[in-house]
Amino acid sequence: MITLHVEGMSCGHCVRAVTQAIQALDPAAKVEVDLAAKMVKAETGLARDAVAAAITGEGYKVA
Repeated sequence: MITLHVEGMSCGHCVRAVTQAIQALDPAAKVEVDLAAKMVKAETGLARDAVAAAITGEGYKVA
């Protein structure tokens, strides 16, 4: 399980964008987004850096 603090997420579109970015690299990934806590949890075989890169590629900042 990879847990990342992500800045800039505020709505359902943000949740979809982050989820789809991760699942584009790993279609089997299970992604949870907590907007209030600004946290993304991904159950995936991807490396942490790959998940972070997918999120930053959507315009969000991984802290």
